Amino acid sequence: MEHGTAAGYSAIQAAESAFRIRVKRGPLLMWGAICVCAGLGMHLVGVLMVFPRYLLGLNQALMPLNEWVVWYSGVPIMAGFALALTDLFVLFPAKRRAADVRCDLIQDRTVTVALTAYNDEQSIGDAVRDFLDHPAVRDVIVVSNNSTDATFQRAQEAGAITFNETAPGYGHCVHRCLTEAVKQAESDLIVLCEGDRTFRAYDLDKFLAYAPHADIVNGTRTVEPLRQYTTQLSTFMYYGNIFVGKLLEAKHLGRCTITDVGTTYKLCRRDALRRLLPALDPTVNLEFNAHFLDTALARGHAIVECPVTFHPRVGLSKGGNTNNGRAMRVGLRMMMGIVFGWRPLRSHA
Repeated sequence: MEHGTAAGYSAIQAAESAFRIRVKRGPLLMWGAICVCAGLGMHLVGVLMVFPRYLLGLNQALMPLNEWVVWYSGVPIMAGFALALTDLFVLFPAKRRAADVRCDLIQDRTVTVALTAYNDEQSIGDAVRDFLDHPAVRDVIVVSNNSTDATFQRAQEAGAITFNETAPGYGHCVHRCLTEAVKQAESDLIVLCEGDRTFRAYDLDKFLAYAPHADIVNGTRTVEPLRQYTTQLSTFMYYGNIFVGKLLEAKHLGRCTITDVGTTYKLCRRDALRRLLPALDPTVNLEFNAHFLDTALARGHAIVECPVTFHPRVGLSKGGNTNNGRAMRVGLRMMMGIVFGWRPLRSHA
């Protein structure tokens, strides 16, 4: 009887401990921000209801509803502030990473570069040569995602190790890039990039400077003097990236500073990438880079950001930044994945 009681008490303790861990890790700041935004949205709707009330002569009919919306909009706002303040002032110290700044010196500072490509025959050759000319680069891998032009041939002619990914979709192409890089690379550092010339090899020196401090160095295009004015990254997309990045930062409070969730240019330690790859879902399409960062943070990998230069692409854009409307849809899907999980965003096309 005493043994059963002790076992039951231990089970209760274990359950309480698990509950405390979930609370400590819970993204209260993220949910708090969502609640505040919902409350402000309710209040805005209440303010705008004045127009149908008076312009359409519906004052008597809409007045009770109008008052209810305005009055109760304060509920999610106050709840959101409570959640956010709890996370920032109570749970934040326990969520932060170790106080010591990580600095794992890297003996072999050579890198393997993996480039995604889709109908990039105009740019892929120059992109491969640009990276191969950098003294830190050992090899360049190019994965063509069923390109219908001469992308594959141009990459081979420039000296790249080439593969063709037959499954359509950006997520499949990036996942194949990372998979082949882990298998093929002789270096401990792997760089993911695109073959459209929006990024340059000289930024590798900056990545290598940040590499001792993290498992993944994420390039950010949000430093204004480093972003060429005529790129496809419009003002809307620029600030949208920052907004979604801060949502991801709120979810993983104390673990990261994120300002760009859409950039492809990043450096990864090979051993960290090998552990991360099984958790990545290649069926997540244009939102894959946000999925990559979210999954890496959830599994405990250290991420730092590095400012990189951003240039006009050569040829036509085929991703999520073809126009502001498409960018908004991709951004909303990124937010859905960050908040509700990535499973509903799987594509089986």
